[in-house]
Amino acid sequence: MAINPKISIVTINYNNKIGLNKTIESVVNQTYKNFEYIIIDGGSTDGDVEIIKTYQNQINYWVSEPDKGIYNAMNKGIKVASGDFIIFMNSGDNFTNLSILEEVQSKLTSHFDIYYGDCIKIKLHSNRRKTYPEKLNFSFFYTGSLNHQSTFFKRTLFDTMFLYNEELKILSDWEFNIYAICYKNVKYKYLNTVISDFDFTGISSSPKFNEHERQERKDVLEKYFPAFVDDYEKVSLLNSKRFQQIIHIQSSPFLWKIFKGIISFLLSVCSYILVLLKFIASYIITFYPFIIFMFYMFLTSRFFKRDDFGYNDF
Repeated sequence: MAINPKISIVTINYNNKIGLNKTIESVVNQTYKNFEYIIIDGGSTDGDVEIIKTYQNQINYWVSEPDKGIYNAMNKGIKVASGDFIIFMNSGDNFTNLSILEEVQSKLTSHFDIYYGDCIKIKLHSNRRKTYPEKLNFSFFYTGSLNHQSTFFKRTLFDTMFLYNEELKILSDWEFNIYAICYKNVKYKYLNTVISDFDFTGISSSPKFNEHERQERKDVLEKYFPAFVDDYEKVSLLNSKRFQQIIHIQSSPFLWKIFKGIISFLLSVCSYILVLLKFIASYIITFYPFIIFMFYMFLTSRFFKRDDFGYNDF
């Protein structure tokens, strides 16, 4: 592979002209120029085509026509790509700066099939860096995946394996990644740098699609890794945010000592409370007949006074 690899950048879009314009600007103004730019538009009707035509001299290929979904559009881009590596920068997302391709291009060699970096998650009221581990294991893919806006795939990988599964609506890229890395053991490398700013408001990021995502994830595991399906729920728990926070605390001896002290204190308090409750319960059981008798006397003395029977009328 050449020292200066050719990079295919694919943008898919549908009725998102503001996001599309931002994405195009971050691509065409890159300082590294050995790339081709491909835009797959799903037949937008809100002025997107006019924006594309404004930049058409800087776009190698574009089409605007109805498609069958996100992954159908991504597959269209793969089929016309001719670069050494391919990266998907969908409308609304952007490269983190205008020199990022220049910074990473020398690291994109033929020795690895997948190169991935970090991203900035853009939410409505916050931005934060999402970092990825250097080693990708099965546990990671149980609940996570790579961000395709920050991942460079060797283009021929889609020839030797398969295109994105268009039957899946949310996790087809996850299926591709877990199959390539955990099933086919393709070579990968972590780029310890931020590649993209990711608009974290898409379909796969919406809480209302959580159950659909969970089902697609389970279907893929049953398809390729049936022996591990029973472990899915357990590993999901181990990868939960709260459990990972405990693991992080454990990595620091000082914080772990404080954490254990707090837990011991809370357990001691709970044990004392249980002893107290047992004592109160035994006291109530012992004096239950007396308590009932006194309560009965209280009621009779309050509601059955002598005057109630007319004794003072004589």
